[in-house]
Amino acid sequence: MKIGFIGLGNVGSKLAGNLLNNGYELVVRDLDDSVVQTFVDRGATAALTAAELTSIVDVVITCLPNPAASASVVEGEEGVLQGLSEGKTWMEMSTTDADEIKRLAAMVEKLGASALECPVSGGCHRAATGNISIFAGGERATFDRLLPLLTTLGRRVLYTGEFGTASKLKVMTNYLATANLVSVCEALVTAKAADIDLNTTFEAIRISSGNSFVHETEGQVILNGSRDINFTMDLVSKDIGLFQDLAETHGVELEISPLLVSIFRDGESRYGGREFSPNIIRRLEEASGVEVLAAGFPAEIVDTEPAEPGYEVVPPR
Repeated sequence: MKIGFIGLGNVGSKLAGNLLNNGYELVVRDLDDSVVQTFVDRGATAALTAAELTSIVDVVITCLPNPAASASVVEGEEGVLQGLSEGKTWMEMSTTDADEIKRLAAMVEKLGASALECPVSGGCHRAATGNISIFAGGERATFDRLLPLLTTLGRRVLYTGEFGTASKLKVMTNYLATANLVSVCEALVTAKAADIDLNTTFEAIRISSGNSFVHETEGQVILNGSRDINFTMDLVSKDIGLFQDLAETHGVELEISPLLVSIFRDGESRYGGREFSPNIIRRLEEASGVEVLAAGFPAEIVDTEPAEPGYEVVPPR
């Protein structure tokens, strides 16, 4: 199976690298020629356009920063649609809008090709090792056919149902992670202001009922001071904005979600959209006159979970 990969950013580069590590024949496309060259040096082939790439592969994967970028790459000039034909498959691994994935998938299927939405969750560090989780929405037959590829890209693969369900669940889980990040920031700033040792605070949270994946990952790079989690404030704003839109569409009046949207809009206005998302803590540090730093924590998170074969997660019924 020959794979094409479009979008070699923070997540995409790691997913694509994992395919190379597992022996897949890979064709790549990105706006950053230097990133493309690193993949060529590792054995991949470069394509000049999305259409060219799509025309020479069996499966084309897109992993892009927002719905507008995905739409442009798929249906734009020299886009994916121009290279698709019967028997080919488009896999959308971007975090995107559910209605948009339905629209684009319908265009793909009109050409006799198939589509699957496959957003990922679990952090960039897990994307590099294949330990990331994948939500997959679309036709069950397409999912079954692509399951060997999906279980190479990720460890835990969940079939979510029809097109749009995976995207809805992805922004929901990102909303939960964002709520946890902000609460971790508040806890750490309060501990510092109360003159509680931050190393002790980290361990107290870690062994308690207040622990979480976000605390164990983003909490460490916050305390280190790098705040580098390979995810930026503009991407957080996009994801939680999509979740807020989902709630509003279905008439659910949320209380915490609008506040998180406001917090990250303020963070973007202060520090820029490309600032690392854990640096949202700076708003509280500056307001409180404290600095949340401690020795002994890493500048970046590395996946130490042993690599294991991927598998389908089956919900209890």
